[in-house]
Amino acid sequence: MSTDHVTASPAAVGTVLVTGGTGFVGGHSVARLLAEGHRVRVTVREPGQQAQVLAALRRAGVDPAGRLEFAVAELGADRGWAQAMDGVGHVLHHASPFPVTPPETEDELVRPARDGALRVLAAARAAGIPRVVMTSSYAAVGYTPKPGDHYSETDWTDPHTPGLPAYHKSKVLAERAAWEHVRAHGDIELTVVNPTGIFGPQLGDRPSGSLGLVRNMLTGRMPVVPVMYFGVVDVRDVVDLHLRAMLHPKAAGERFIAVGGPAVSLLGMARILREHFPAAAGLLPSAEMTIEQVREAAETEPALRDAAALGGRIPVISNAKARAVLGWQPRDVVETIVASAESQIRRGLELPDAG
Repeated sequence: MSTDHVTASPAAVGTVLVTGGTGFVGGHSVARLLAEGHRVRVTVREPGQQAQVLAALRRAGVDPAGRLEFAVAELGADRGWAQAMDGVGHVLHHASPFPVTPPETEDELVRPARDGALRVLAAARAAGIPRVVMTSSYAAVGYTPKPGDHYSETDWTDPHTPGLPAYHKSKVLAERAAWEHVRAHGDIELTVVNPTGIFGPQLGDRPSGSLGLVRNMLTGRMPVVPVMYFGVVDVRDVVDLHLRAMLHPKAAGERFIAVGGPAVSLLGMARILREHFPAAAGLLPSAEMTIEQVREAAETEPALRDAAALGGRIPVISNAKARAVLGWQPRDVVETIVASAESQIRRGLELPDAG
């Protein structure tokens, strides 16, 4: 397998359409593309969201220099997608519903995730765009237990797995539908990136769920954590993998897991934070709930359902394919977690006086 990183000039790439540009990954994608000189079009659900994208770019120190434009389109409607794709050379489809609290019904998540992916693919096909790179999730890969708990791109989460959270089910069904659409039509390429837990610097107005977790640890809001092991990847490396997948010929028709290294636990994350931010040592969690306690608490606390679904297992998640095929080299997990905390401190989080 080749480890070459295929590059192309911004003029050769053409305008890159980014969906979900107000999100964590989308914001970093827009900033990276503009910093490299590309023309970018961002879809927003409503015109007022343009300000969020521009504010994130200012925080990233990136000047759009007349190379940024917007299109109004949403996952739940056909309107606007044809115009959004007009004149576009490549598509990075990041948008997918990610609620702060679990929905009342699974369909609230499944329908927009699945139908939105199909709308993006259909509109891209109609516009003659050769490839769509879609952000799925490790949730679509490794949430069905298997002997040995080793996971690679050949694995799929069974949507009928007992206790599977609605968000995870939406990612499985959306990605499955996207692959089926491409197989049925055959006139467009699809590449999928499956990130694990995404951490790193915050650009947007509000912290993502993962960054909120780091913030809660540093402020003493999580004195006890559930037993839970998961993969960590830096948002900047997730974007890098998308851009490599956008251009590399061997990426067509492939899935790529994005993980920075071995799985870590929430308690392990707290240890990393304690080592690098000793002023917060007294606030960081120092105790861990057992899986039995987690399962019992998850019956009434939706936020613990992800930990309950993992069941205390320690997954071994491979990033060998992304490294070998695309030459991807992610940051170390410790560097990513430290960068997450530093980002929160820059945004006003005050730690106690170490003295």
